[in-house]
Amino acid sequence: MTKIHTYQKIIVLASLLAACTQLPTSAPPAPPEAPPPAVEPVRPPAAKPLTIDSAQSLIAVTVRRGGLLARLGHDHLVASRHVSGTVSPSQNRADLQFRLDQLTVDEAELRIAAGLEKQPSADAIDGTRNNMLTRVLDAERYPVVTVHAERGAAGQPLQVAITLHGVTRIMAIPADIRVSNGVMTVTGTVNLKQSDFGITPFSVMAGALAVQDQLELRFTLAAK
Repeated sequence: MTKIHTYQKIIVLASLLAACTQLPTSAPPAPPEAPPPAVEPVRPPAAKPLTIDSAQSLIAVTVRRGGLLARLGHDHLVASRHVSGTVSPSQNRADLQFRLDQLTVDEAELRIAAGLEKQPSADAIDGTRNNMLTRVLDAERYPVVTVHAERGAAGQPLQVAITLHGVTRIMAIPADIRVSNGVMTVTGTVNLKQSDFGITPFSVMAGALAVQDQLELRFTLAAK
């Protein structure tokens, strides 16, 4: 009986082993999927700097006469038609410059636009230009005027740093800024004092005939 019982155990164990070999084997777990590559946000390309168009730009300065004998002198119109520089719309800033030795004096059409009467003679114009460059502005020593402007919130004045005669002054200048067909146009007016830049206004006869300290400046700047 003992042998039979042992034989039955062997048969049961063999049956169990056979059944185990018929069980389906499970596949190993799949590795976790790699995260998708990070996608950087799409940024619009930075706006390219614009270049000042000298042919469409103008800085005009009205110089008024003063002194007891002011009636013997003339008001003058000094202008620059050679403004150069760049405007960076993405940075809301502009940098420009012009040379003093390229200034014109008393162009007839500009005098009319400024409401100045009686065109001075050619000799008077030459004398005025020579005095302005040599005795007043010292153009040989300080040949270039530079301007750095920054724009804040819309409708706010430009913050402008003007370097003239070796002196830099910062001022707020209201300006009208318009963009049309890829061209930015900036216009405005501002009053400056020569003495603020270390300049002594021209005078003769102990000041009886002189140039007023205050200058009236208007500008039109086009950039594209």
